[in-house]
Amino acid sequence: MCRCIEEKDNIVNSKTEQKTVHTMSDFLSQLNIFNKENYKFSSSEKSEDDTSDFETGQQFATELDQGEKRLGLISCIGLICNRMLGTGVFAVSSTIYTLSGSIGLALILWAVGALIALAGLYVYMEFGTAIPRNGGEKNYLEAIFKKPKFFITCMYASYVFFLGWAAGNSVNTAVMFLTAANTEVTKWNQRGIGVAVVFFCFAVNSINVRAGLYIQNVLGVFKLGIVIFISITGWVALAGGLKHGYQSHNFHNAFEGTNKATAYGVVNALYNVIWSFVGYSNVNYALGEVKNPVRTLKIAGPTSLICLAIIYIFVNIAYFAVVPKDKLISSKLILAADFFDICFGGHAKRVAAALVGLSALGNVMSVIFSQGRIIQQLGREGVLPFSNFFATSKPFNSPMVGLFQHFIICMITILAPPPGDAYNIILNLISYPMNIVNFVISAGLLWIYWQRRQGKIEWNPPIKAGVFITTFFMLSNVYLIVAPYIPPTHGESVYEHAPYWIHCVVAWGIFAFGGFYWLVWAKLLPRWGHYRLESKEVLGDDGFWRMQIIKVPESEVGDDSIDSSDGENIHSNDIEVLDYQESKESHKISHE
Repeated sequence: MCRCIEEKDNIVNSKTEQKTVHTMSDFLSQLNIFNKENYKFSSSEKSEDDTSDFETGQQFATELDQGEKRLGLISCIGLICNRMLGTGVFAVSSTIYTLSGSIGLALILWAVGALIALAGLYVYMEFGTAIPRNGGEKNYLEAIFKKPKFFITCMYASYVFFLGWAAGNSVNTAVMFLTAANTEVTKWNQRGIGVAVVFFCFAVNSINVRAGLYIQNVLGVFKLGIVIFISITGWVALAGGLKHGYQSHNFHNAFEGTNKATAYGVVNALYNVIWSFVGYSNVNYALGEVKNPVRTLKIAGPTSLICLAIIYIFVNIAYFAVVPKDKLISSKLILAADFFDICFGGHAKRVAAALVGLSALGNVMSVIFSQGRIIQQLGREGVLPFSNFFATSKPFNSPMVGLFQHFIICMITILAPPPGDAYNIILNLISYPMNIVNFVISAGLLWIYWQRRQGKIEWNPPIKAGVFITTFFMLSNVYLIVAPYIPPTHGESVYEHAPYWIHCVVAWGIFAFGGFYWLVWAKLLPRWGHYRLESKEVLGDDGFWRMQIIKVPESEVGDDSIDSSDGENIHSNDIEVLDYQESKESHKISHE
């Protein structure tokens, strides 16, 4: 039956909502938590103003969160660039060339990686303008997978809790500082300094948040300055402007060696490329604090990613224009330092290593700053064990416990891998599960499109990725998930000692632990303790809405529960969450 939004009342009663919940498929049974009125327009409205979607998106964002909007367009561009521009383009170009076999294929892979990242950006922007709240992909996963209750939340919590996101750049910082000090890099001094780097970032962000932000901003200047300088130097080299007109002549037969590339090599090269683009969705974690989020996302996301993608390709062209092929293979993490050494000689290599090390340090500061707050948020919601412990901001009014948790995980991640494999294992261990999450989110968006086409839901956010872009992103992630299982040939494994599949097994193990935790926390313990877990929307003191999970004794569960098809109950709390837009509007009117 065709449903016209114009014929609906502004507020739907609970009985109608309950019926809707039960008739929809379990997969998207509660996507009607979104207020459809904000996304549907009459034909006359559309004809009057082509920007109606845009304006309504703005209104929806304002209705969701009542906290201070502190992030403007420039700040959001900075958030994306500071997160993306870490050490990837300084550290992984050598590995990408080695795995791809040729200069030409390496540059193509950088372009392909940029296209995958751009597709992913639009998928995240569509979800972001549909759910403009703090939290990023956690919100999107929970909106798609409402059943089994809390299952996807536990999987995501395990994904966040057990991955040492800041570990990779900590190791790179250590290698750069050791190179700058003209000290031999060994397996233990790089690990020791890597742990010290994470500890420093943990301590600064815990004790003085303002100082941590200031250091991040200052170091961010180094990142942009270095990549622009390298790009310019590369074009000077191609024009014969270096001393004695030196050039590497690597572009004379750019695709020589391409026939040696394998599926294993290409997929691992792509992992390294995508590692350099991690962070394009960084604004989504703070959308509730963004001024005019729809307009900001439309401009900040594509502008930041496209500009950095162009700079990344220019930087690689500069490397290939200056560094000989044998040096490209042997440089590994210090390719940028070798580039400066060839161009300028003297102490240029050590100076460049110090600057790249500072850039990596800035990225570690940024990552651990964000991860500590995600852990704290999971504690506030009640997902983690000892939730009050993880939720506290004592003693320095900072998420010190969440920051310390991430420091411990990073320390284990740095120290545990076999010698020589630490950086690559860390890189792949972050990228592989991220590809799984991206696949699930893009597949979920395609399912939303299908449900909308069937007339079962209303979905019309201001920014749309579309079926083609979303399918491309999903299939790209399918390839990145499956291809690592193809055994490497000709000794091209990215690991010296560890098995080629180690990061895949560890990633699936992390998700499996999340499923096991859900079974114990959400099923067995409530059954043994005679209570059930309920979730409700809570407006925090900071003005931002968040989910809160509470324990309700079975003796307090009354007749307001309705048996669902899977044997669980949907309580009045759940119905209230479905109607949160109407209830918040009423709350706002009552205060006015």
